[in-house]
Amino acid sequence: MVDVDSGLQLIKRGCDDLLIESELVERLKSGRPLRVKAGFDPTAPDLHLGHTVLINKMRHFQELGHHILFLIGDFTGLIGDPTGKNATRPPLSREQILENAGTYEEQVFKILDPEKTEICFNSTWFDELGAAGMIRLAAQHTVARMLERDDFSKRYASGQPIAIHEFLYPLCQGYDSVAMRADVELGGTDQKFNLLVGRELQKHYGQPPQCVLMMPLLEGLDGVNKMSKSLGNYVGISESPREIFGKIMSVSDDLMWRYFELLSFMDAGGIAALKAEVAAGLNPRDAKVQLALELVARFHSRRDADGALADFEARFRQGVLPEDLPEYALDAGGVALSIVQVLKMTGLTGSTSEALRMIEQGGVRADGDKVVDKAACLAVGVPVVLQIGKRKFARVILG
Repeated sequence: MVDVDSGLQLIKRGCDDLLIESELVERLKSGRPLRVKAGFDPTAPDLHLGHTVLINKMRHFQELGHHILFLIGDFTGLIGDPTGKNATRPPLSREQILENAGTYEEQVFKILDPEKTEICFNSTWFDELGAAGMIRLAAQHTVARMLERDDFSKRYASGQPIAIHEFLYPLCQGYDSVAMRADVELGGTDQKFNLLVGRELQKHYGQPPQCVLMMPLLEGLDGVNKMSKSLGNYVGISESPREIFGKIMSVSDDLMWRYFELLSFMDAGGIAALKAEVAAGLNPRDAKVQLALELVARFHSRRDADGALADFEARFRQGVLPEDLPEYALDAGGVALSIVQVLKMTGLTGSTSEALRMIEQGGVRADGDKVVDKAACLAVGVPVVLQIGKRKFARVILG
């Protein structure tokens, strides 16, 4: 077991808030492996890098010798997590949940050690709790307290409906901590209310209240919005090596350091040294290559990572991508635009007809790939390098 100070330093790396640090220190001093919980509702079949921020932190705890509890919310997925939503979230069917849960198990073990990870399903205890138990659980919280939660209070104040079952979600998440006897629960900053409900319920059931460690929400490729598949600004961990590599290389130089802190397993000293090299003149692109190689190797293999780098260099560096690449941030109203429209809006072509003609002639490329479909569109929030002929280039991002 690592000494308490060193362990705490690793645990706090990248975290937004830790409640209550003194309690965690005392538990670390006990020398026993802590029960560290993080829950994921299987709402979609694929995980993206935003999800892995919590999983990476679980890996940190695992490296320190603690017991990792990866909770799949197959019961709470039937309710639908209302966190951050301005409308009732539709619940998933049992079939959807089980299918998605299976892919989650496969994907998380690209980060966690399967021999040291306990996979849990919260239907295990909620099926036993029954209707009477759920009523007793609901008695532990008041409507007034629920309305203290930011998204509930906003919806209530604006007259938007809140379904009764949505109030059950924080209680169910909190009861998970009771059933799992969690010492620590991990969650995003948007989960603070739910995480603290867990502390209160544990006190009610005679357990020491869990410590709460909150991680920031990872910005997507646009550097502004939370990484999300619906916004198209995500990097899926099941995407091809070439896609992962190319997307990481597209992030801004500033956002790169945020990704290093939250996604890389390079130690803090190594990141600091790399920052110093960039400040001393190293091209930020070379630092970004290191990050892209690490992430592709994690989710695929080192051989795939090397292949993705070679492919990237063949498409971009050997294509003599200009250093003073013009950049355009276009207001698309949050919707995709056709490449034809974008070419005209950026001035890469003088007209729509010219853009169509250049595509027909094979003279248009997007991120190095020839555009053959005249109806092809660019997604919102994902930077793309467009090329017309041999000398016209532009990096474009839609907002």
